[in-house]
Amino acid sequence: MADVTTVGIDVAKETVMVAVYPGGETWTSATTPSALERLALRLQGLGPAVVVLEATGGYEAPVAAACAAQQLPVAIVNPRQVRAFAQALGRAAKTDAIDAHVLALFGARVQPPVRALPDSATQALAALVARRRQLLDMLTAEQQRLAQAATPAVRRDVRQHVHWLERRLRDLDADLQKTIEASPVWRVQEDLLRSVPGIGPTVARTLLADLPELGRLTRRQIAALIGVAPFNRDSGQWRGHRQIAGGRAAVRAALYMASLTAIRHNPPLRTFYQRLVAFGKPRKVALVAVMRKLITTLNAIARTQRPWSVPTTA
Repeated sequence: MADVTTVGIDVAKETVMVAVYPGGETWTSATTPSALERLALRLQGLGPAVVVLEATGGYEAPVAAACAAQQLPVAIVNPRQVRAFAQALGRAAKTDAIDAHVLALFGARVQPPVRALPDSATQALAALVARRRQLLDMLTAEQQRLAQAATPAVRRDVRQHVHWLERRLRDLDADLQKTIEASPVWRVQEDLLRSVPGIGPTVARTLLADLPELGRLTRRQIAALIGVAPFNRDSGQWRGHRQIAGGRAAVRAALYMASLTAIRHNPPLRTFYQRLVAFGKPRKVALVAVMRKLITTLNAIARTQRPWSVPTTA
């Protein structure tokens, strides 16, 4: 492990801080396209086993893309996990340089998995899906304001904005449909996913955009990736309640809504849910179990490229 080189990059809007382990070399770089290209070429000369970045709400994407273009192994990790690692090391201080060093050390000690980045088409689809979520959030907020508007003038203004948001949602749904139909691969994948009762167009497109690993991981890995794999909370004689945590919130939210539909319209999942409830499981726990079963089913469908069919019993 001492011979392995890892790189940590702490990303900000206009600059990045780079640290190399072992050796401790650090430097900063701008985030312009030309500067990131030079940075990636410099890192390529180091031959790192992994380049580690935190998920920072989008600022990490251009850096990761520049590194991937030079065939560098990139791992984008959960900031909470890295912070817990820093606290375990006793690193209470927090600066850009310290954070970059912690990321590099995290890469050496934890060895986070390296996954291929989404291609440009998938990133474009993900941007459309994310924009749709934003419009829905704004529409919900405005509808709530409309119910509480105190004067006719305010109600009229809010109502006009509600109508505008509804038109934009319709236009965006049309754009999403055209994007899916323009790709034969996505068209086939959407049809396969929608063959499962409970999976509608919104959920299918969210999975295509935000879960490109679908069909490429094991059932345990895909459940953990989206945050529906329960974690034990046991110590000695004490047995705590297992809980889910982390994962991709947008995918988990879409899967939750799909599961609510599935327990009404998908016979095997409805039976599965009812059996858990009959055994005394809380309804929310049973629903999470349905979510986990649903995503593992979708993962198998994406892997085998076979549409859903009602399981037969011997």
